[in-house]
Amino acid sequence: MGYPDTFEGFMVRDQEKWTEFHKQEFTPKKFQDRDVDIKIECCGVCGSDVHTINKGWGEAPMPLCVGHEVIGTAVKVGDKVTTVNVGDRVGVDTYGAPYPDEMGGVISQGGYSSHIRAHEYFTFKIPEDIPSIEAAPMMCAGLTVYSPLLRAGIGPGKKVAIVGVGGLGHFAVMFAAAMGAEVYVLSHSPDKEKDARELGAKEFIATEKEDWAKEWAFTFDFMLNTADATNKFDIASYLSTLNVNGEMHHVGLPDAALPQIKAQMFAPNGCKMGGSHIGSRPEMIKMLQLVSEKKLKPRIETISISEAGCAEAVVGVDKNKVRYRYTLTDYDKAFPNR
Repeated sequence: MGYPDTFEGFMVRDQEKWTEFHKQEFTPKKFQDRDVDIKIECCGVCGSDVHTINKGWGEAPMPLCVGHEVIGTAVKVGDKVTTVNVGDRVGVDTYGAPYPDEMGGVISQGGYSSHIRAHEYFTFKIPEDIPSIEAAPMMCAGLTVYSPLLRAGIGPGKKVAIVGVGGLGHFAVMFAAAMGAEVYVLSHSPDKEKDARELGAKEFIATEKEDWAKEWAFTFDFMLNTADATNKFDIASYLSTLNVNGEMHHVGLPDAALPQIKAQMFAPNGCKMGGSHIGSRPEMIKMLQLVSEKKLKPRIETISISEAGCAEAVVGVDKNKVRYRYTLTDYDKAFPNR
């Protein structure tokens, strides 16, 4: 049938075959007064995509088109939409949730597709000076790290530790430095030191060294853990580097459980742990303003979208091959009749 009745996407049909993508049509939710239809230009590839399709985070509705770091052009807006106009370049973050029967009873599909239909609240105008391929990963990775930094009041005078320099971590280093904090990177990958310093880190701390934490006891006001291997951490060592009442905040969400934790680990400095995912609409808008004003440039690799391209991207994320985010591009070639 084609747009606007059906969209087309690269979908996974079986979580046991999560690297096999199939181009097929799907039915979007019923269009409503506050919805926006977006013709997709590009889409970031997130670790969440991999965790969802490979069953790392449990069962997911199949078939599923993932991709929640979407940038494109608004081609239709509902009668009650006030924040977006037809022709605007916008970003959106969604997929995998069931809509109620009155909205069509379908599963929301993501951005490895020709179009996406979303409520205006989850649709954001992109500043003109941010390239689309760079804006895409900000829709999840960027917001996921910016939100806890903002909520923690990070700015001048704060010492912030970023654990891991990957898709999330490289955004976190860049944002924390742009917000005025003194940034320290904790990493088990010494070959990333140069990148970490270029992104704004004052110090690079190699955590594979024995007793690495002793030198940094009671140092950091806030620690943002972006690593996807927390289950392998010596949590006590990380907590020991926090200042009095400091926080270790998790945005890296591995498939496995955290190591065993004792209450005594929190006693010496009165520290705490927390976690979060994504952020709010006001935080998204503030993040995009920060990126625009500070001319921040994430590290992006592009892959042309196709069945093979989608497979290459999710495997690359799973194997930690990318530095530091993939963005799928060339949507007009993949969907020429939209």
